[in-house]
Order: sequence, then C-alpha cells, then structure tokens
Amino acid sequence: MTGKNSSNPDLAGFFEAQRGKLQGVAYRMLGSKAEAEDAVQEAWLRLSRADANSINNLGGWLTTVVARVCLDMLRSRKTRGEEELGDEPQPGTSSSVLAPAPPTNPEEEMRLADSVGLALMIVLERLQPAERVAFVLHDMFDMPFEEIAPVVGRTPDAARQLASRARRRVQGSDDPPEARREANRKIIEAFLAASRSGDMTALLAVLDPDVVVTGDAVAARGLGGQSEVRGADPVAALFKGRAQNAKPALLDGEVGIVVAPQGRLFLAVHFGIENGLIVEMSGVGDPAQLAAIDIAEFD
Repeated sequence: MTGKNSSNPDLAGFFEAQRGKLQGVAYRMLGSKAEAEDAVQEAWLRLSRADANSINNLGGWLTTVVARVCLDMLRSRKTRGEEELGDEPQPGTSSSVLAPAPPTNPEEEMRLADSVGLALMIVLERLQPAERVAFVLHDMFDMPFEEIAPVVGRTPDAARQLASRARRRVQGSDDPPEARREANRKIIEAFLAASRSGDMTALLAVLDPDVVVTGDAVAARGLGGQSEVRGADPVAALFKGRAQNAKPALLDGEVGIVVAPQGRLFLAVHFGIENGLIVEMSGVGDPAQLAAIDIAEFD
C-alpha cells in the first residue's frame, strides 16, 4: 500500500534521517527490536497518507505518532497477556510500505539494547502502558508534558503524574506489584475513612506535609474552583467531611479512587504514595480523559 507522499524523495530522506531517533523511542517503549521496527514503519505509513505540507514540526509529529502506535501495542500486549521481554510479533504488513529498509545489523540491535540496559528494560516491563510511554518520552527524550498529554489521553498534570509514578517505580521499590497495591489500598482507605468522618488528625496522618492536589477543569469544581491545592493542612481541610461517594479502584493498574454516584462515573483520582504517605493526587473529570483510563473495581 502506498500513499500520496510515499514516492517523495525529500520526505523519504527526512524520514530516514529521523529513523534512528524513532527506533530508539520505540525500542525503549516496547523492548523488542522487531516491534519497534513495526511501529516506525507504521509511522511512515501514516506520514505517506498525511498532508506533510500542513505539518509544522515534522520530527515532533513523527515522534508523537510512534509513541501513540507504541501505546496501542503495549495495551494490546497487556490485553493478550504477552508481557515477556523481547516477545516477537507475527509478521505484519510493513514490508509493503515504500519506506527505507530498516536496519537488520545485529550490531545495531546490540547498540539499542546497550543504550537502555537490560535491568532498566526489565523494570520498564512492569509499568502500565501509559506510565511507560510518559516516562520514556519525558525522562529519556525530554518531551514536555503538554505534548505527552494528547499521546496518553490525559491532561498535562495527569501525564506528569504518570511519569512520576513510573520514575518512582524505576528508581525505588522492589516490592511485588500486588504487595505495593495492597499497601497503597490500605492508605487510600484510611484517607477515605478520615475524609468521611471529618477526622483532621487522621487525615494529616496519611498526608505528606508537601502533598499537592491537582485536577482538570471538571475536577477543579470539586476543589472549590482551584486547579491546585498544596500542603497537608489545606488538603486535609479540603477533604474534611467529603468523599461520601468515593471508593478505591484500580486506575491503569494502580490504586486510586473513583466517584460514581448511581453507577455513573463522575471522577477518578490518581494517587502518588511514598513512604506510606500521600504525596500527590490528580483528579480527572473530563469524560474523554476518563474514557482513556483503564478502570477496574476491587472485589
């Protein structure tokens, strides 16, 4: 299959010049050279069908497309239960695209692997798809959260929290995911109980002194019109006597809370927890953003 730009030598040359960077982005997200090549080829396919003259930043556009393709592949892999490092996909359709041939040099594959490090790739495999994409784009390729947000379908603040959670998991805890989730669930349940009862002492006991609460435009309505609240005392005062309809849930595989009166999802709140204290909360109320979150209720 060819597109309107597929025979443009200037465009093909630009794409070839970008291939190394795009391959690096895809490999760090996917951990598989073959899948990374498929993602890069898909980016070329989409470019060949696009109006290249209307794209202001072609390099940024290609990086965004590759990131979105990788996110879809990670979510599909998670759904299929194929989480093992280095799984190779079935042959795709990329060979029919008129793009420069991808490198097949074994030394190139080793260079990619060495540039990431096996230990880091193993840790990255433990991250949720959106966390992994946000972390790779920001921490490894310096993409601003304003540009990452549409890739992962979140607000810039929520994308920042995704990368922050990923960073903590990469740098820190060796706890098994199940043990970490259970510990975080107990902390969040204690927060909800204190909030409902209006117990300021109990609320302050689970909040980091520098805790920050953020929310999108919809969630901010529940924050008294504020998009950000900082500090344990103001946050405790904000939640005192509230959270009556909130309950714990898994949000993209991590414990958070949802507010769903009469079964209608109204709000989701992501939590950042360090050393047994809540350090950040990010509320999502926009329907489109809510739809992008993988939500699972506890039994």
